[in-house]
Amino acid sequence: MEPMAATDPIGKALWLIESALEREIDLDEIAAFCGVSRYHLCRVFGMATGRSVMHHLRARRLTEAARRLAGGAGDILTVALDAGYGSHEAFTRAFRDQFGLTPEAVRAQGLDSINLVEPLRMDKTPLVDLEPPRFETGPTLLVAGIGGRFRAETNQGIPMLWQRLDTHLGHIGGQVGGRTYGVCCNADGRGNFDYIAGVEVSDFEDLPADFSRVRIGEQRYAVFTHRGHISAMRATVDAIWNGWLPNSGHQLAAAPDFERYEADFDARNPVNAVEIWLPIKG
Repeated sequence: MEPMAATDPIGKALWLIESALEREIDLDEIAAFCGVSRYHLCRVFGMATGRSVMHHLRARRLTEAARRLAGGAGDILTVALDAGYGSHEAFTRAFRDQFGLTPEAVRAQGLDSINLVEPLRMDKTPLVDLEPPRFETGPTLLVAGIGGRFRAETNQGIPMLWQRLDTHLGHIGGQVGGRTYGVCCNADGRGNFDYIAGVEVSDFEDLPADFSRVRIGEQRYAVFTHRGHISAMRATVDAIWNGWLPNSGHQLAAAPDFERYEADFDARNPVNAVEIWLPIKG
């Protein structure tokens, strides 16, 4: 398996994972090898694969451990240690969570009844062509709305947030204008992040108790425009994070990124324009 080009952080991450299945490795090392931040790597890897980086690494190690067990490995503790687990008990818990069976069961009955996680190969589908971004400094922005905690494996619930927000639009206390925002914030570097479907507000005082809130400070942004149906926006986002950003000479800032929808946006319309605001340093 050959290393990918330096401008492809996902390919580089996958290569390093496959090269390091039997040694200690963490997210910091993988991100440094890819030449991007932990947050950047978690975002692009999750968008492209539907898994977090470390979840994929664990699943690959457990898959190779399952193969060894099915092949007759006699000492489960040795297999556990080689897979990065410090005890038989910790290995068994992780193994059961991944496959629904204990290591002993797989050693006895083989691999027929479990779903292995094979090495990923990213396809060579070209990234979509992006319009050149504009650069601007955005002022402090207060956004409130319906939020949830997600990771790459569970972000299918984001459209439901927008459906729930729709029932509040027009009567949110302190709402400023008619734009709506999809804000990604509070990332923890392990692939977990908050997403808020919301509106700009003048303050956080007169809001429903279950509303999420985020204050976005003054920040420099690269602003991209997605044109077309909302269902195709993931391709635009992928091109920004996995194509434009690694090759741009710009560095991602530690700040929320967000989508901005104009007041007349209609998700049913196949011809839309959505702005994607990416925070950058400088």
